Formats: sequence, structure tokens, C-alpha cells
Amino acid sequence: MKISDTDILLVPGYGNTPEGHWMKRWQAKMANAWVVEQRDWFLPVLKTWQDALTERMEKTTQPVVLVGHSLGCILIAHAAHHIPKDKVVGAYLVAPMDLERDTPALEFDASSFLPAPKAPLPFRSHVAASRNDPHCSFQKAEELAKAWGATFQDAGEAGHINMASGHGPWPEGMMSFAGFMKRLG
Repeated sequence: MKISDTDILLVPGYGNTPEGHWMKRWQAKMANAWVVEQRDWFLPVLKTWQDALTERMEKTTQPVVLVGHSLGCILIAHAAHHIPKDKVVGAYLVAPMDLERDTPALEFDASSFLPAPKAPLPFRSHVAASRNDPHCSFQKAEELAKAWGATFQDAGEAGHINMASGHGPWPEGMMSFAGFMKRLG
């Protein structure tokens, strides 16, 4: 499937994404990509965030591909069975957050997102995970991918695949995403 034949919805996690982050760069490069805006990026409430995703999806005119990062991955997994099934053709999920881990403690209340969904997603999906992500162990990310029925990618030692870990442009991610899109065809 060609990227231009879809609407790409970028779903950031807690705190949104700063300028220079790979999600913002992807949005700038793809005319058909939009960030799903939340009313409050620092107050993650599942229903509110899910409603924002649904509202943004209603504005799409082509098949939708969701791209999630961190808490955005968990949001997509929760929303997957509540959004119109004929709209979404795939989800590319990067560095999912493990909300059930013991340490380090979360800096915010994400209790409305618990428990993390373990049901297969009703569309094709792919999880890219880092071996040294401080917010999710590699093993936990692999377990989530398996539960969601997603293909799984070892992104190496890439931290949380964000600005703090040096992933502004993240060209490897764009190549991986392009490969995922081809498999959707």
C-alpha cells in the first residue's frame, strides 16, 4: 500500500512530542499525516484521549494507518475495538510503554489505561522495540506484540526511541515504516 493512499494518524504519548522528534518530522514530510491532538498532554485519561482519536479519525477520507509512540501505543490497543473497523488498515507501534512495571515509578497517573490490552488487534500491526528502553523491557514489548498479533522488530539499543535517546530523525524507523506499508498492500 502506498503511503499517499492512506491517512496517517500520529498518536504521541504522554507530554506530546517536541519539535525535531521523529513523529513531528514524519508529519512534516507526509502531506497526509496528522498528529492526534489531546486536550491535555500531561493528564492522560483513557476515555478523553480515545475520544480525541475517534474524533480525528472521523475527519479522514482514506484508509487509516495509526502510528503510535509510548503511551500512544497503549491508547491504540485500547481504542482498536472501539473505532470503526473498516477505517483502520494498520498500526505501527513504537516503544510501547509498560504501565505495569514496578520501577521506575511513573511520573504521572495513567491508571485509566490499566490493564494494558492483551487482545489481538483487528488490523495488521507492527511493534518496534528497543533493548534498553527505560519505560518498557524488551521482553515485555515482545509479549505485547505477541498478544496484539503484531510483527515484532528489534530496534537495537535505542532507548525510548525519542529525542532523549537521540532519535530525532530516526531514518531506520522511516525505512521500517515504509516496509510495513508495503506489507499492507
